[in-house]
Amino acid sequence: MTWTVGFDLDMTLIDSRPGVSRAIDTLAAEFDLSIRGTDFADRLGPPLATLLVEVGAPEELVPALVTRYRELYPSIVSSIPAMPGADAALDAIEARGGRVLVVTGKHEPLARLHIDELGWRIDHLAGDLWSAGKASVLEQERASIFVGDHIGDMRGAQAAGVLAVGVPTGPCNAAELRAAGADVILTDLTEFPHWLAGELGPIADAG
Repeated sequence: MTWTVGFDLDMTLIDSRPGVSRAIDTLAAEFDLSIRGTDFADRLGPPLATLLVEVGAPEELVPALVTRYRELYPSIVSSIPAMPGADAALDAIEARGGRVLVVTGKHEPLARLHIDELGWRIDHLAGDLWSAGKASVLEQERASIFVGDHIGDMRGAQAAGVLAVGVPTGPCNAAELRAAGADVILTDLTEFPHWLAGELGPIADAG
């Protein structure tokens, strides 16, 4: 039986803060808004519209802001790197015969741009999903593990009944991830291959 590991994207597999910050600053200048890209980038995880309101964008402008942001976004994709250890984590799953699933709150076409840019082999991508909303895809794809940096990711894993692995590389620290339901905390993805081999090796091999 094939086994599957799911990952969040922003701040789990990719470090999107610098590029996103620049895109938001451009958006703010175009719409004459006093919002800062760094404030937005420090909160990555929830849906774009939610974050725009959180950093002070007028709600009535949000639909237009979302449309323009998505127009600007492709220009920043090439400047956004993989997180440390991301390539090795994905390779470790493939080497052991597993499948890789990406479930992200990012708009799916934009998420696909990153995967293509980085040359990653992903078995299934699902975008525009947040928190417990990620559970349906995790269940459909029969994931046994979900790795993420946000408390929303831990809630999604819990709702799907899969092992929740937290990496405090985004806006949430280890204590927050643990309180939200993380079963395992890794410092970052550089620890993932060793953890997979040492802790879940027999399960992976059996699959």
